[in-house]
This record gives sequence, structure tokens and C-alpha cells, in this order.
Amino acid sequence: MEDIKKLRNIGIIAHIDAGKTTVSERILYLTGKTYKIGEVHNGTAVMDWMEQEQERGITITSAVTTCMWGENRINLIDTPGHVDFTIEVERSLKVLDGAVVVFCAVGGVQPQSETVWRQADHYEVPKIAFINKLDRVGGDYYKVIIEMHKKLGANAAPVQIPIGKEEEFAGVVDLITGKAYLFSEKGDLDGLTEIPLPDNMKDLYSHWRHNLVEKLADVDEEVAELYLMDKQIENEQLKNYIRRATISNLIVPVVCGAALKNKGVKFLLDAVCSYLPSPLDVNLPKATNPDNGEEVALKPEDNEHLCAYVYKVMHDPFVGTISFTRIYSGTLTSGTYVYNSTVGKKERIGQIAKMHASSRELVPSGGAGQIIGLIGLKYSITSHTLCEENYPIALDKIKFPDPVISLSIEPSTRADQDKLGMGLQKLAQEDPSFQIRYNEETGQTLISGMGELHLEIIVDRLKREFKVSSKVGSPQVAYRETVTQEVKSTGKFIQQTGGHGQYGHVEIKIFPGERGTGVVFEQEIKGGSIPREFFPAIEKGIKEASKNGVLAGYPVVDVRVVLYDGSFHDVDSSEIAFSNAAGIALRDGLKRAKPVILEPIMRLEVTTPDDYLGDVIGDMNMRRIKIEAIDQKITTKIITGAAPLAEMFGYATALRSLTQGRATYTMEPSFYKEVSRDIMEKIIAA
Repeated sequence: MEDIKKLRNIGIIAHIDAGKTTVSERILYLTGKTYKIGEVHNGTAVMDWMEQEQERGITITSAVTTCMWGENRINLIDTPGHVDFTIEVERSLKVLDGAVVVFCAVGGVQPQSETVWRQADHYEVPKIAFINKLDRVGGDYYKVIIEMHKKLGANAAPVQIPIGKEEEFAGVVDLITGKAYLFSEKGDLDGLTEIPLPDNMKDLYSHWRHNLVEKLADVDEEVAELYLMDKQIENEQLKNYIRRATISNLIVPVVCGAALKNKGVKFLLDAVCSYLPSPLDVNLPKATNPDNGEEVALKPEDNEHLCAYVYKVMHDPFVGTISFTRIYSGTLTSGTYVYNSTVGKKERIGQIAKMHASSRELVPSGGAGQIIGLIGLKYSITSHTLCEENYPIALDKIKFPDPVISLSIEPSTRADQDKLGMGLQKLAQEDPSFQIRYNEETGQTLISGMGELHLEIIVDRLKREFKVSSKVGSPQVAYRETVTQEVKSTGKFIQQTGGHGQYGHVEIKIFPGERGTGVVFEQEIKGGSIPREFFPAIEKGIKEASKNGVLAGYPVVDVRVVLYDGSFHDVDSSEIAFSNAAGIALRDGLKRAKPVILEPIMRLEVTTPDDYLGDVIGDMNMRRIKIEAIDQKITTKIITGAAPLAEMFGYATALRSLTQGRATYTMEPSFYKEVSRDIMEKIIAA
């Protein structure tokens, strides 16, 4: 139990380019995990081990490693910042106990910062904030704290304040102890120099120390009592109160630094160990018995019943499949058998490994609270639960986002045909936000993902890892179809072929549904016009038919289908007959319910120098982008808006040429919106 108490499962999450991987590399160096600091810009970062990551200087896949800081063991996951790989953040947060959210002192709270913050909130993950790049021109610690309050609704509570700003950022003041520290030439790698609190910072220290205690008093009755009685709070006691409030998600401690110059990462590690929870401090996920749906209580102890969760799989050319697994209770031992309750199959645990990015250290077993790699599992993929066969346990699955963009793909040669299929299947197993489907009408294989970069990486991995040369078509938008009018519809499937025939007859109502609800099936049948055992087949027929709409063959979403009547035949009725009848009824009804096409709208943020504002806005208007706000930040303008994805292909190149390469943009899926009549006609004609 003492070991579990000193364990920290944390993730580094942030907007792209905030410095996540740089922070991770300093942590590895300071904890003695690596002997040389890897740099993202040189392609030598240990955590960015994929060739594509090293070439592009971005993180694509979440890498996990284990290191020691004092007596504490830290399992660290470095996640991507790019929105195309948001699934990596989602599944990492599902199994983490705490998160370090990195903010750029210049950029502040950026769009993807908000996305990862919401993801962490969804899984109730306690957070600490690290405000990075304080040595950069325009870096402002206090402005970022204000933005955290305004944009994230975060109860940000600084536990440090910086000494100096921008190029003169030289050290920090600890608000708990009142001590001031100066960094050496090598940052905090050579140790820190403790100095008396500078005179010009005494008022600032007093203000922010008071602010910290005040924030704790608002969320903790014990602190409130001491605060109202004007009693002195001891330093160690204050740390305990901060820890308690952080674990309860009531405050977010804030520390600062400049990771590239090795400044402040030691304090960050201290904060991780002091304030973020161990597996004993967090609420374990909801677990049920899959046989009867009853809730099962989990305890993070090695001698309890086994419950482990596979949150990610990766295909390694040398050892095969590696399943990244979080053990919530019990122990996993190599050479033993476990039960996969998600698919109802037994699995043999081959080898168990502690992961360090792409390398592995084999261990005989893994205990409660650990994050490990299991080598050689046959049936287990992302979101599957491993347990004991005589004590089945199931954990909730992760909800994956729907793809927004598709490409057609075909092998360059006939010899590549089989390799292409095998490679795509393996990549789809690894990444649930990547989907493959075969269009029977055109004979094309379509691959779908979260953005152009996502699919570009997929095609590149096919070439490098699976040695498949392929040709891809131009990107296609993942449109959807829905209805705007309520209709009634009848579906009959009657066949007589000698002997038993087929008979199914359904009456349904089709209603426009709420946005984001998909296809909802309900029954309102009175009496026994259709036996209940056929309801699942009718629902299956509705869901199958909704995969292809009546306008342009896009999936149908946001409709409510109500089964209200029908009839059956004692001998000839079957599940197939009712499934077909339901499909006929839906297709007929969709044609009469004034169907429309929905297009994905992206949330766009463009940062451009003031000089190019007119050109950028002119281009945005041509692309049907609805501009929502224009903000000033030093010498740049930040434009936010809602952009139709169909108009955004090749935008990176266009923006570069408009602004001589000086503007940048970020884009993430936001919502689906009905297209105008003229655009709908173009989509149908295509």
C-alpha cells in the first residue's frame, strides 16, 4: 500500500506548441531516466519516437514512461496537442489519476487548451497548471491566470510567482514558504540559489499568498475557520490543504517556468508529487458485472479481484501487439490466463513490460495502480476489460469522435492489395477514430479520419511500416443527412416461395431529432400487433438503412423513429422479414420528410500580424467562414470563427501565401449545420 501511495499516474496535456514534449524530456533527464536531454526541434526527443514525429516536430501518439522523483514513482504519458490526434488525449485521460496542463505564457489559453481541459473535466481528473515559456517576449504569467479563470472557469491558485519577466525571468518565489530562488546558467539543472525575498516583491508576495489562502478558505471549511480567526497556517499544513482541494477538483495549483531553458521543471516535479493524487486518492471508475448489470466495488489493492483496462494497442514489428493497460485492482502475472469480459474470451498473458516510449523493460508482474504493456494478447483492443473468469467485471467504453474527412485509397500494384488490407486493419485496431469502409457502388476503399494531417500520417505509416505503396484520392467531407419534417411511413416485406414465406409489416413515424443524437428508435405499439421478440430486428433494420441516406448516400443522423403499428403472420414472420420491412419503411419515409444535408463546421482561430488582417478576412469571407470575434494581442490579431470544413482544404498553404508565412491557425470540429439549397444541389450532383 505504501508503494501505491507513492505512485503518480499523470499526463502532460496542452495546446499544440505549448511545450509538452519539452517538459517531458526535462522530467526524464532530471529523474535520471535519460542521460541526455532530447530536443523536439532536433528530432531527438525520446517521447517523440516515431519517424513522423521527429520529422514534423509534433507529437502524434501518446508515449508512456516510468521514472522516479525522490521516493515517488511517476508513470508519465506525453499526449499530442494537435486536434487530429485528440483520441490519444481522450484515452490517456480515461486511465490517468492526474494531469499537468501546460500553457504558453505568450499564447495563453488557446483553443486546444480548452478542448483538453474539457476532456480532463469529463473524466474528473485533478490538474495542476505549468505556465511555460516565461522567458519569451510577450510572456505574461498573470494574464494567463486571468484567462484560465475567464475561458476555462478554472479556480487557478498560483503557488509560485516569477522573479522578472521575458528575457529577465530569473527565478521564482514560493508562496508557501516565502523563499525566493534564482536559476543558474543551466536553469535548475545545477541546483538553485536561495536568496532573501527581494524588497520590490514583498507586496506582490503578500498579495498572492493571501489570495492562495483565500481561495482555499472558499472551498475548505477547516481553512475558512483558521482564516476567519486570523490564525497562522503552517507550511506543511498549507501543502496538505492544497493537496486536498486539488484532488477534490476544487482548485488548480499553478507553477511556472521556461522548460527549454531548464527553468522551473524541478518545482513542477515537486508539485506533481505534493498535490496530484495517488491511485488511493481518486474515485475508481464505475464497474459492473456484465452478466447481471450489478455494480462492483473496486479497491486499488494487489490482493483484490483483477480489474484491468486496455486503453490503447500498438503493433510492434518485433514483438507483435502491445496492449497498454491500466490495472485498477488485483495483479497481472506473465504466463497466466485472464478473461476479457468485453468479448467473453480467455487471454493468455505473454510478457509484461514497463514501457519507456518505444523501448520496453520486461517485468514478471504488475500490481494495482500500474500502467503497463501486455505483449501477445489476441482479442483485446482499446476499451476492453480484463478480469477473472469466475469474477467478471466490465468498465465503461471510451466514446470516440466520428471522423470528419475521407479519402479514397487503392494499392499502387496488384501485389500490394493484400498488404494494404492488412495494414489498414491493424491501423484501425490501433486508432478507433480511424475508420475504413468499402463503397460497393464505386468499388472504392474509403478511409476516414479526424483531419488532413491524420490521414496523411496513416498513408505515410502504410508506406514505412507495412511497405505498401498506395494512391489516394482528393479529400472528401463527411457530410450527414437528416430530416426536417415529421412523416408516417409503411414498410412491407412479403415473399411467397413455396413452403414458408416471409412476412413483415411495420408502421413508423419519423421525427427530426436533437443535434448530435444519431438515430433514436422507440416503440409505442399498443396490443400485440407485432410480437416483442421482433423489436430488435426492426431496430437493426432501421439502423442499417440509416447508414445510407436518400439524397447522396451519406449516413442519416439526428432522427427519431417511433414504431407505432404493424402486423405479423404466425408462420411466415421472421427477424429477416421485419428487418427488411423496417428498412423499406425508413427509406420511403426519408424521401418524404424533406431531407437535408448537414456539413461539419470547424472552430477556427487564426493568429495574424496586423498588416495582413484585411487580406485574411477577405479570404475567410470567400470561404463562407462566419467571423465571431477579432481580438488584439500585442502586434497580432486573433480571429475566431465557424468554418465549413469543405472550404478549408489547402488552407495552410493559402494562409502562408497571404501572410508571407507569418500567420498560424488552429481548427477543431465544432458542430454540424444544414447546408443551403444551392450547395446541397452541388453535393448531390457530385
